[in-house]
This record gives sequence, structure tokens and C-alpha cells, in this order.
Amino acid sequence: MRRLRRRFVRRGAPIEARPGSAAARDVGRAAGPGPCPEGVRNREGTSAMAKATLTISSRNYSSWCLRGWLLCKFAGLDFDVVKVALDDASARAELLLLSPSFLTPCLTYEGVDVWDTLAIAEFLNEALPAAGLLPADRAARSHCRSICGEMHSGFANLRAALPMNLKAKHPGFKVWAGAQSDIDRICVIWREQLAASGGPFLFGARSMADAMYAPVCTRFATYDVALDATCAAYRDRVLALPEMREWTAAALQEPDEVEELEVEF
Repeated sequence: MRRLRRRFVRRGAPIEARPGSAAARDVGRAAGPGPCPEGVRNREGTSAMAKATLTISSRNYSSWCLRGWLLCKFAGLDFDVVKVALDDASARAELLLLSPSFLTPCLTYEGVDVWDTLAIAEFLNEALPAAGLLPADRAARSHCRSICGEMHSGFANLRAALPMNLKAKHPGFKVWAGAQSDIDRICVIWREQLAASGGPFLFGARSMADAMYAPVCTRFATYDVALDATCAAYRDRVLALPEMREWTAAALQEPDEVEELEVEF
């Protein structure tokens, strides 16, 4: 029987401005009413002239930040990352699903602030249409939006029972009925779409949908979820993407630990 520990441990992470906090507003008054901070000095990245920034929290735990980051990478966007420390109460609440809304990831692009992962996806599709985040065919495009929306608003049992944790490995993990029904539905989506498109990704070429379902691939690997051959191959294909390897390598270097998300048996 597993349980979740209920204590948050801070391990010396630098405290940085949180989007929407007083500190963030003091750092970047010129940013306007949006929640993304401007002028935070501790940016990650080497491009001093990048015209976009993406504000994220934890690479290890935040599935939404991974989605936003992948969308920017898939779009070919030149951007720097602004990292929010987990010492911040609002960032911690988002990771523990205790926040009424999610303000990370947050993209700032040419003075425009965009938060919520689906909003970021649609914004990038408008700003950089040649990137092909959505399929060209209208029917495929509509289906892509539908399964992205399903990922965005559904699968609550999976999120609660199998929180994203790239550092952890739980072989033989017991998946209960609520989460299993979510897993079954996700596998149906994957099998149907891979069959319809011919692969290797959900809509042939990688798209918005692959970014949305990428964190699920990490959960399936972390918790040793049993999959059929088609779904296991897709999981492995996504995890092998250079962008996923880059994100995971950075996550493994993070010192922060949220003990509520560390599963014990």
C-alpha cells in the first residue's frame, strides 16, 4: 500500500520572482497586466537577444511546463527560460494541484504574455504557422485539437495517482482502477491515431498532440505501466526525442524535492 508524504523540503534553491507575485511586478513593471515577469536576471540560455522567454517551475515534477517547453521547441522558437524556485507558495500549489489556475508555463513573445498550455500552443501556431504544430488537413487539425483538449481537461485520476517525477522509478507499481481507466483511454487515442496517420507520431510528423502527451510517456516509464507493443513503441519514441533527453537531463540536476510527490510503498 503506498502513501504520500506530506512535508515540503527546500534544498537551497535560489528564490526568484513568481509570475503574478509582488516581486515579479516590482522586477518588471513594464510588462503590463500579464503574469509573466520581465527583467528577471537569472535566465537560463545563452541568447541575449532572444525575443521570447518561457517561465517554468520544476522540470522534474511539472508536466505543464514540459508541455509548454516542448511546444516552443517544436515551433523552432528562439527563447530563454526563466526558472521559478519551488520555495514560492504559488508554484508549489500548482505542482500539488491545489491552485485554482496555472500561470506556469508562461510565454512572453514580442511583449505578449500567454499562459495556459493550450493557449501557448494556439498562439505559437498563429505566430509560427510554418512550424506545423497543427496538421494542414482540416479534419486532422480538428481531431488534433480534440485530443489535446481531452489531455488538457481530463485524466484527473492519472494525474493524482501517478504524478510526474522524472527522477523516480517504481517497477511493478500497482495501478488502481481509477487511473487504469485513464490509461486505457489514452492507449485507445494513441492506437487509433497512429493507425490513422501511419506514425511515427500521432499525426505523422510531430505536432501539438505529441507535446501534450509527452508527460504521459514519462509517467508510463516512471511507474512501469504495462502497455501493448504499439503504445510502448510510441512511448519510447517520444522519450528518445532530443528535446526530451535535454529536458530530462536538466531535471535530474534539479536539487528541489517535493515530498508530497515522492511515492512510498
